[in-house]
This record gives sequence, structure tokens and C-alpha cells, in this order.
Amino acid sequence: MQPDVIIIGSGMGGATLAAALAPSGRRILILERGETLLPSPADRDARAIFEAGVFRPDEQWLDGSDQPFSPGNYYCVGGNSKFYGAVLIRYREADFASIQHRGGSTPGWPISYRDLEPDYLAAEHLYEVRGTTGEDPTEPPRSGGYLHGPVADEPDISDLRQRLKSVGLTPASLPLGVDIDRWLAAGQDPWDAHPDTCGGKMDAETIAIQQALEHANVELRTGCQVSGLSVGNDGRISGVTCMMQGKVQTVTAPTVVVSAGAVQTAALLLASANDNHRTGLANRSGQVGRNFMNHNCSALMALHPLQKNRAIYQKTLMINDFYLSDGQGGMPLGNVQLLGKISAPILTAASPLPKWLARLIAARSFDFYAMSEDLPHPDSRVALKDGQIKLNWQRSNWATHEALVATLKTYLRKAGFPIVLSRAFDRRTPSHQCGTARMGHDPDTSVVDTFCRSHDHPNLFIVDASVLPTSAAVNPALTIAALALRSAHHITETEFAA
Repeated sequence: MQPDVIIIGSGMGGATLAAALAPSGRRILILERGETLLPSPADRDARAIFEAGVFRPDEQWLDGSDQPFSPGNYYCVGGNSKFYGAVLIRYREADFASIQHRGGSTPGWPISYRDLEPDYLAAEHLYEVRGTTGEDPTEPPRSGGYLHGPVADEPDISDLRQRLKSVGLTPASLPLGVDIDRWLAAGQDPWDAHPDTCGGKMDAETIAIQQALEHANVELRTGCQVSGLSVGNDGRISGVTCMMQGKVQTVTAPTVVVSAGAVQTAALLLASANDNHRTGLANRSGQVGRNFMNHNCSALMALHPLQKNRAIYQKTLMINDFYLSDGQGGMPLGNVQLLGKISAPILTAASPLPKWLARLIAARSFDFYAMSEDLPHPDSRVALKDGQIKLNWQRSNWATHEALVATLKTYLRKAGFPIVLSRAFDRRTPSHQCGTARMGHDPDTSVVDTFCRSHDHPNLFIVDASVLPTSAAVNPALTIAALALRSAHHITETEFAA
């Protein structure tokens, strides 16, 4: 098949774009370096996932000090979404404007929330998001509701919700892309970071790739690692070089889309440098690889010695009382949501706790995820050193996150949990990587326009988390999907118009 569109990567951005373009009849070729995840005993083995890292690739990146580390990225059909928590929440309306934080200010977006709202709604419907409106004080304006009601609280979580309300908080149902009955029927009690091989998560493969492949004009090639892009004299992308089945191949198409994720997209553009583009492709601005962001996150365990948490799924509520301010008129702190239930095997895999103590703690813990915004900075960046990825993440706004964790601990103690433990995530745990190919109006300060088209190469689109100008303080998956739908409309109206 000679494609009309090549999409590099099958994660949330590339898969959603493919599903949206498929009905056009145009020939679409998706190139994925990984393979389809198949069911295995490791799917529910906490030690295999958290200790042995069986799903992590055998790959080393360099940090800012040139020290090697194993990143937490995954390469498979569906990308990182196969392991995500399936939280599909919109950025809040304020996130699209400049916001002052303790660690600095955000630059704002070149589009408004209202520009993206119709695509948010379409993405929620595509991914069959379960949720409700009217509970969350930060809920942005909506043109329609969810197709499905929220996942119900289990009894102990319902009690937790009331405890949180009793101390003045406003817990709200978490928007989720999950078929909870299918997930639990497959015997998959754990959730966050556990792979979806049963179709219980509404991830990029389960929803978008499967819908795209229902069309005969769409082809998915797995085990195909793209190493470079070539450019013609007219500035258009003229070829995509990849390794497949041990052979170097070059494929061409009138439209090329890079959807490899914030780090790998930047690395591919930088690796494609040539005599006419010495700093990499799409990089006239010098911004490719810069402004890397990774949410500031911590896990918290609220414990009561006499109260057990018998919930199996748990991940059904969030708290945004500190999202727009600290609750007292000060600067924003971030989002709080429940984690998938932490089990004794997860604890023993991630800590030196003896099994008996891990079982005691896990049986009594209510597990929270605190998330604060990481601010874009040009020196927080992806680069290449002798062909190896170098990720110099310069974490920002940490004082804000410390304040969020401290504030949450105070409220949880008031709610009846005398023991609250916390642990911050480090670089080995990618927490919503984004930035590196920011969107903007000005070609001198941004990489793509507001439809994710490269300023430098008219037939190149970048559709993934790399284009996000800011990280906000909520999960980015739905925003990536919404931008992919926005780009699909634009491609259909412009590239396919003839």
C-alpha cells in the first residue's frame, strides 16, 4: 500500500488521529516500534511489574549529569496508554491562560479552552468516558455530558468520600475510561501501571487502533522503529526511514505525522538533522527538545490502625479544592485523586517492608495521588549525546507540590486518619511527560501551529504530548486525544481537500 498518511507511533495521539482520519478513505500507515501486548502471568504480578520491570524496554537514557538510567516508557501498540490509570479529565479553563505559581508563571496557550471544547467532548465519547457533572468546583463549561455515569464507589470509598466532605473538601467523581466489569472479570484487581491485555481500559489500542483497523485503508506495522526523516528541497518531508525485520526501509507519503511521545518525538527530529537543517527538523526556533515537563507527583497512604479498606478498585474520586488556589486565596497547588489500590505485593516490590507488615499496611490504606504543575523552561530538555537520548529534566515548582502534600496530609488527619505516609516519584517514574515541541503562533518561539502542523515543513504534523505548552496539573491523555481530533479535522479540510 502506498500511503497518503504515515503516522509514527500508536499511542494516544497517533491512534486517535488514525481513528479520526480512517473514515476519509485515505490510505493510512501506522508505524509502531513495539508489538501488541498479549496476556501473560506478568500482567498481574506486582513484583514482575514494579521490581523486575518486565514490561520496561532494555533501554538506557542519560540524565542531566550524563548518568544512565532506565526510563519508564513503554513501546507497544497503544503506547504508554496500555499502562495508564485511564483518567480522562479535561484541562480546566484557567489552564489555557497564564497562571502565577510559587515557582513562576505559565505562558498560556495560543488557543483557548473554548476552541478545544468540542474536541474534548468528542474525545470523551470516543473513549467512552464514565463521569458526571456538577460535583467538581473547577469543572469547565461543557457543550454536552458524559455518555456513561461514573464508576460507583465501593462501600469503604463511599465512607471516605463522606469523611472528606465532613472536613470541608469537595470530592468529585473521577472521569474514567474503563470497563470495570471486564477488568475485574479478567482477575485483574490491580490498576495503575498494570498492562491492559483484556480490553478493560479504554486505551489507545482498545478504542482508537481497533476502530481505525476496521477500515481497509488503514495498516498497522509493528516492530518498525523509525530512525530518521528526510526532507526535499521544497522543505517537505520526503521520506521516513525505519528498521523492520532487520532491514532498513524508506516509506513515503504526502502527509507525515510524528506521534512518538514527548521524548522520542524530540529525539527523532533532532536525529534527522542534515546539512540544511543542522539543529534537527522543525527546529528553526531552536525549541525542539526544550520545555520538557513531567508532573510533580507523590503517592500518599492514609492509614487507620482499626479501619480496613476492603475496596478492590478504589480509583473513583478526585479533589480539586486546591487546584485554582491553595484554598485560602493563595496560588494554586494541584490535583488530588485516588490511586488504584496499593497491594501488599506492590509495597514489598517497591520497599524493604517485610511481607507481614506490607499486608497490614495495605489492608488499611487509602491511597492518594497528589499532582502539581511542572512549569516549562527552555533548559529542561531532551538532547542527543553520541546518538543516545539525554533527558535533562529540571524539575520546577517543587515548593508548590510540597505545600499540596502537606495540605492534603492535614485534611486527611482531620478526616480521621492519624497516619499519613508520602513518597515522591522520581525520574524513573514518568508522570505525564510533555513539552519539547510546543504549540504557538510564532515560528521563532514554537515548533507547531495551533493545528499541530510544523511551522517549518508544511506536510509534517506532530500530534502527541510534546506540543503541550503547559502541563497543567491533571492527566494529559484526554487533552492529547482532543488535539488529535482537532488536527484530524484540519488535515481533512486542507490536506485532503483536493
